[in-house]
Amino acid sequence: MANAQDRLTPVEQVMRRRRRWRWAILLILAAALIYWFVFHKDWVIAYQGDIEHFKYGTIGSEGANGLPTQVLQALPVLYADRLGPDGLRRFGFLYEDGQDLPVGFSRRVVDGVERAWLNCSVCHVGTYRLPGEADQHWIYGAPANNLRLHDFILFLIDIGRDPGFTADRLIAAINSDEVPGSLNVLERMVYRKVAYPRIKSALADLGGQLAFVERQAPWGPGRVDTFNPYKALQFHFPMGPEDISDVALNGSSDYPSLWMQRPREGMNLHWDGNNTSVQERNLSAALGAGVTPVTVDRASIARIEHWMRELKPPAFPAPHAIDADLGARGAVVYAAYCAGCHGMGGPNGYDYSTDRFPALGQVDPLEVIGTDPGRWASYTPDFAAAQNTLYAGYPWRFSHFRKTGGYANQPLDGIWARAPYLHNGSVPTLRDLLEPAAARPAIWYRGSDELDLVRVGYRFDAAAPGPLFRYDTSVPGNGNGGHEGRAYGTDLSAADKDALVEFMKTL
Repeated sequence: MANAQDRLTPVEQVMRRRRRWRWAILLILAAALIYWFVFHKDWVIAYQGDIEHFKYGTIGSEGANGLPTQVLQALPVLYADRLGPDGLRRFGFLYEDGQDLPVGFSRRVVDGVERAWLNCSVCHVGTYRLPGEADQHWIYGAPANNLRLHDFILFLIDIGRDPGFTADRLIAAINSDEVPGSLNVLERMVYRKVAYPRIKSALADLGGQLAFVERQAPWGPGRVDTFNPYKALQFHFPMGPEDISDVALNGSSDYPSLWMQRPREGMNLHWDGNNTSVQERNLSAALGAGVTPVTVDRASIARIEHWMRELKPPAFPAPHAIDADLGARGAVVYAAYCAGCHGMGGPNGYDYSTDRFPALGQVDPLEVIGTDPGRWASYTPDFAAAQNTLYAGYPWRFSHFRKTGGYANQPLDGIWARAPYLHNGSVPTLRDLLEPAAARPAIWYRGSDELDLVRVGYRFDAAAPGPLFRYDTSVPGNGNGGHEGRAYGTDLSAADKDALVEFMKTL
C-alpha cells in the first residue's frame, strides 16, 4: 500500500500531466518530421556544372516511372545470360568511369527509396571515332546514335512477363558482389512484400500498354518512335491493329540535335514541325522520357533549356580532311540550292535568319518533300488536341501543338554530327543524300560510330566496327525516298556534289 507521503500533490499531478502532454506532442512532431523527411519530401542530387546537370540531373521522371537504383543495377546480374558482360551497355547506354549508372539516368529519393530514370541526355549524347581510332569521343547535344531504346523497352516488357523474375532472385542479385547490395532483414522484407510486387505489377502494366511496340519494325540504334508510346502511356489511346495503320505504327525517326535552340524559337520544331515553342517542345519531350504533369521538375528542365539555347554546334573533328578550295566552290552551290530552306554557314557562324531565308523552319508538304510518311502519319490531329489539354490550369499549358502537312526544314549547323540523314535516318551519308533515291544504299548497317571523313556520316558497311544493325529501306518506316530532283541537288554533277559535301563539313 502506497505511503500517503508518496502521493503526488495536486500541483505535482498537474505538472506530470503537462510533462506527458509535452512528450506526446514532441513525439508526434518527431514522427511527423520523420514522415515528411523520409516519405513525403523528394531528395534530389544537384550538380553545379551545366553539363553534369544535363548528364545526371533530374527532370522529374523518377517518381512516376523510375525503378529503385539497386534494381536497375541488379538487372544485368539477374539477366546476365541475355545481356552478357556488357550489361546495360548492350542497349547503347554510355557510362563514365566511376559512375554506376549510365549517362541519362538521374536519381531522386522518393518515399524513402532512391529511384533512377531517364533524363534529356539519354537521347542527346552522340559519339564518334576517327578512322582507325579506338577512343570514343562524346558530343553533348548530338543525337544518341548508339541508343537502342526499342530493345530496352522490349527488355523491360519481357521482365514483367518473366515467371523467373521473383522476389528471391531479385534480392539475391541486389545482394551480389556485382551490385553490390547489402539488404538487411528488414529491407529484404520490404523488398519482398512491397517493392517487388509493385515493380512486377508496373512492368506488367507497361507490357500491356506498349504491347503494340512488338508489332513495330525494329527501330535500330539512334532512332525512336516519339509519339506512339506517348499516346498509349499518357492518353491511353487504343493501339490495336484495328486502331492504327501500319504506316502510322512505324514512325520511328532519328533523335534530333539540341544545340543552338535560341535561333530555333518560332521555327516549326519536331520533324513534322508540329510546334513552334521551344519550351513546349522540351516539356513534351520530358513527358516522353517518363515525366508526368504532376512530377515534372520545371526548374530543372528550364536550366537545361537555358544551357542549350546557346550551345555551340561541334566543329568537324578532322580539319585536315577539309579541302578549303573545294569547300569554297561548294559554298556557292550550297547558297544556290540549300540555303533557302536550311540557312547558311559562314566565317562568322551560322546564319539562321528567317528574313533572309524565309523557307527556313517552314513545313514542306509531304507531296513535295516526298520522304517516308510514317513519322508524319504517327502524329494525328486527335493526338495534337489531347496534347493541348496537358498542364491545364497552369501558365505553361500546351497550346501550340498542331497537325501539319509534311516535314519541316531545319538549320544544318553541325550536320556532320547528325548522321544518318533524312528525318528517319534512312540515308547513311551526306554524299548519298545527294544521289537520287534509286542510287542510295538500299540495305546498309547502322551502329558504328567511326566517321567516314569523305562522304560524311558513319561507316555503314558490314565490316564497320561496332554492334551493327541491318537497315533495310524496304521495311515500313525505313523508306529512303524523297528530297530528290533538281531543287534538292540530286541532278548536280558529281564534282558539284563533292564540293557541296566539302562545304557542309564546315557548318
